Amino acid sequence: MVLAGRTALVTNATGNIALAVVRALLEDGAQVALVDADAMRLDSLVRFLRGPTLAVPAESFDAGAVRHAQQQVEKAFGPIDILVNTTDEPAAARIEAIDPEAWRFTMARNLDAAFNWCRATLPAMKQRNWGRIVNIVSLAAKGAGEGGAADAASQSGLVALTFALARDAAANGVTVNAVAAAYVENSPAMEALNEAQRRQLLAQIPLARFCKPEELAHAARFLVSPLAGFITGEVIDVNGGVVMD
Repeated sequence: MVLAGRTALVTNATGNIALAVVRALLEDGAQVALVDADAMRLDSLVRFLRGPTLAVPAESFDAGAVRHAQQQVEKAFGPIDILVNTTDEPAAARIEAIDPEAWRFTMARNLDAAFNWCRATLPAMKQRNWGRIVNIVSLAAKGAGEGGAADAASQSGLVALTFALARDAAANGVTVNAVAAAYVENSPAMEALNEAQRRQLLAQIPLARFCKPEELAHAARFLVSPLAGFITGEVIDVNGGVVMD
């Protein structure tokens, strides 16, 4: 129970990746706030989780909604020690096919949402001289994968934000890292593929299988644990060897 007494917050919490992260944090003893815009699904999911949880309906790209959600979490659980920002809805359209409204929505959903939560939680983490921020990004952040221009731009921006915050917060005992995921089972990106597309992707993965959500969650679990206290400003790849660097 290495996270006993810690409060964690996970965004886009109804996604399969986020739920795997939530379960891992609960197993390690944290109390976890789940934030998502889908209030009904959020409430139904929380009922099946074991451990102290709080369902907080909020649209994270709305700065006002984030402030209100933060107040709810802190009233129930106290200060937020761990923030995990997840993105679970890639926009695969090519740039000539995506309209400005869809572009802005992708930027808001992926990048603005993470910015709002980092901006809300980081100052108090720095004051307490302890904090962990993990941003879950897609392989599009490294110019690979099947994401379109909007997804690639927003994910790359999230990696750049990770680096900037890691440098800013390091002296205050706060680490900021990212996990670059690819081909995660039951994710929206994978569910959108037909069988032929799945076989084609599988042939490109050196480990010859897709990632399980729990495997991705373990990377985030490690980064917020005491074992990773000297790691900051890093992007950990969980992609089966598709990108090696």
